[in-house]
Amino acid sequence: MAMRVIGVSSLTRDLGNWRQDDDSTRRKSARPAYLALAEGIRLLIHDGRIPLGVALPSERDLAGALSLSRTTITSTYSVLRDDGYLISRQGSRSTVALPTGATPNGLMFHATVPKPDAPTIDMSYAAMSAPPEVESAYVAAVQALPAYLPSHGMEPIGIAVLREAIAARFRARGLPTEPEQIMVTLGAQHALRLLLGALTSPGERVLIEHPTYPNGIEAIRSTGARPVPVPLRPDAGGAGWDLDGIRSAARQTAARLAYLIPDFHNPTGLTMDEAGRIELCRIARETRMTVVVDESMVDLSLDLTPPPPVASFARGGEIVTIGSSSKSFWGGLRVGWIRANANLITRLAGARSAVDLGTPVMDQLATAHLLSTDADKILEVRRHTLRNQRAALLGALAEQLPDWQPLHGGGGMSMWVQLPAPVSTALAATAPNYGVLLAAGPRFGVEGAFERFIRLPFARNECDLRVAVSGIAAAYEVLAPRSEESDATLVCV
Repeated sequence: MAMRVIGVSSLTRDLGNWRQDDDSTRRKSARPAYLALAEGIRLLIHDGRIPLGVALPSERDLAGALSLSRTTITSTYSVLRDDGYLISRQGSRSTVALPTGATPNGLMFHATVPKPDAPTIDMSYAAMSAPPEVESAYVAAVQALPAYLPSHGMEPIGIAVLREAIAARFRARGLPTEPEQIMVTLGAQHALRLLLGALTSPGERVLIEHPTYPNGIEAIRSTGARPVPVPLRPDAGGAGWDLDGIRSAARQTAARLAYLIPDFHNPTGLTMDEAGRIELCRIARETRMTVVVDESMVDLSLDLTPPPPVASFARGGEIVTIGSSSKSFWGGLRVGWIRANANLITRLAGARSAVDLGTPVMDQLATAHLLSTDADKILEVRRHTLRNQRAALLGALAEQLPDWQPLHGGGGMSMWVQLPAPVSTALAATAPNYGVLLAAGPRFGVEGAFERFIRLPFARNECDLRVAVSGIAAAYEVLAPRSEESDATLVCV
């Protein structure tokens, strides 16, 4: 299989103005060009914008793109190689890596302050508490249950009333769907596992966004497949998705499957625009790749109306959609679904018996009730609540951590925040001592990327969020590098 090579245009775009001195680190004189370029590439590696295992452009191509001499690029690659960011193999290009000992580094240590007496605020997950309608839904489910008791109660594809309710929600969004195209699962995670088992084999590549939902990465690995990261680029076309990068990665790795979250992406909240969705379907057809679209967050639109479902632009079976009731209604309601062509649903039903025999009927009945009667009312309230909570979190960050750079899209439950220094793992380790649980940035990537990022959900109430930011700020104060240490921090992580 051909080695994957990062495009020279993608690399030069992400490097930006890499020669400019950084005022935040108070540099007083320009460094040699090869050192400045090496530092820029190192930061992109740690941010996950250069995936590990790929090859950098040839020295000649990069020299031409940056208007530098071949000698400068040779020196840059030599520095990266000496520091462990490039691994050379005889007869092939050098590939990107993280040096041994890069994580943890000198900034990554556990604080030794006592744990607070106050309860810990868990910011490691993005999920809201249940609305009162969930209790009513279970009451309705109990009343409907007697009609199902004479049967064996095992429905590998789900009960008819729920499959019709899910299909109706798709139709309301402009995507014609019949119940025969729906399989009910034990959540979106279960849906992904079933699809991975049916559509991939051990060792095969699966394209993912970078960053992405960490349990998605684990699901891919647990089936023996290999996740291939394609960096999200908020400044790119498609509202953040590097579609050229997806096409290139699909061709170079011969990936048969991709797992993407184009609707209020977790963790960034970004949404792929309509033009991007059309192009994504074209890429899937050209490369004969199936794209699993995760719509778990699709109901949580805060600033914009989401475009039509990605599957609306498909011409065949290249797009498979998975969804869940857990983000829309309640995390404890473990009901998800797969929308695909009827042939794939039949194939999945046959394979499912080796894993489980169906989703509990009570939970299916409760979900059907919510989708058919209370969904719009519940979602309107939850969106309003999430907007207020997001504003509270942004306000607290601006006040207490003004040098942090939050990125939030048009919906979802979380924002992706860039830190001034690569201390995400250290911060997640230290924050519990200040009353906050965090999910470190590297959880959302592969091979140690995203040490300069952290996900901050706004699913908690406004008071909790303000208190959490105070604890995070106190923990960060312990870890934040002094200005005179910044140069070494950026170069030697």
